[in-house]
Amino acid sequence: MKILVVDDEADVQPLFLQRFRKEIKSGELSFEFKFSGEGALNYLAENHSEVVLILSDINMPGMSGIELLSKIRHEYSAPPPVVMMITAYGDDENHRQAMENGANDFLTKPLDFTLLKDKLKHLTDNV
Repeated sequence: MKILVVDDEADVQPLFLQRFRKEIKSGELSFEFKFSGEGALNYLAENHSEVVLILSDINMPGMSGIELLSKIRHEYSAPPPVVMMITAYGDDENHRQAMENGANDFLTKPLDFTLLKDKLKHLTDNV
């Protein structure tokens, strides 16, 4: 399963690669990392059929994760990727906006990787 991680913090990439090293080595998961909403849209323009899940931060400079989510939902509907929003600010307004714009799930930082792995397992069981 290909996962696109969108986050402006560079330390996210080595953290994911370390936490999912077993799944990556086995070929169960593969990751692509983009550091902006614009970068994610450019990647999706050429690879949207490969991406099963998008994990996007909400608060990023330039295009916010909510704006990215809205564009993804308008441009990629068949089949639609699963989108989980991630934020350090688990406030009600971010949650409401994410869900209104079509997010499948909402996670808060620091990420609980055990919970995320459970969600990914459930997702792969249903794909």
